[in-house]
Amino acid sequence: MYEPMNDTPFDAMFSGVIGQDYQMLKLISPGSVEMSRQVGRAVGEFCQQSTVSVELVELGGGTGITTLSILSANERVKVLSVDNEPTMQLQAKQHLQQWAEAGRLEFCGDDALTALQAMQSDSVELVASAYTLHNFEAEYRKQVLGEIYRILKPGGWFINGDRYALNDISAHTRSTQKEVEGYFKILTKIDRLDVLEHWVIHLFSDEAENHVMRETIALQQMADSGFKQINLSHRQEVNALVTAVK
Repeated sequence: MYEPMNDTPFDAMFSGVIGQDYQMLKLISPGSVEMSRQVGRAVGEFCQQSTVSVELVELGGGTGITTLSILSANERVKVLSVDNEPTMQLQAKQHLQQWAEAGRLEFCGDDALTALQAMQSDSVELVASAYTLHNFEAEYRKQVLGEIYRILKPGGWFINGDRYALNDISAHTRSTQKEVEGYFKILTKIDRLDVLEHWVIHLFSDEAENHVMRETIALQQMADSGFKQINLSHRQEVNALVTAVK
């Protein structure tokens, strides 16, 4: 969909900005770092079609890793970053203060569904996210997708870099086992058993039947919400980029 970009500019953005968080994430979950990169690229591609300001809602901004990739994609993008985890959002506010002061970034502390329900229909060009929707219980996720579709302007895009479980359950299990093996190898080597415990426990939630986003089911759910031109690309094990158009 888009041309490959040299790794250096993306990595350099995190020098002194979200540095510790980014380096830890890059170490234990390189696939998620790549998805943040791809979300930013997709935003940049959309912006090539426009010469005016682009309003974007980011769901699950966290500490700001994907937010920074989005803001760096095009100077015309204005972001509302939604996250109801105060500790993480506080870090994002500190890391990305210069973008907020420049009027390009605002924050909302509501959960995703509450924030979306408060927004006007057909009001934004883009909704973007990375590693947020897979955390939602299936019925909540369905409601969120419906609200994303509602607030997007006709022709607007939804961009999501996330865990899309493989349709082949045996292959998905092998991929997940490989992922856990990597956690143990890396985190025991640097004596971060606290982080290891957190990631393993979180993975159990990701893989729970009422949370897991199986590819075919997830894309059909988007189609049922009204989205067109649904495209899954850049798959790396369980990680993939999905774009869709209203």
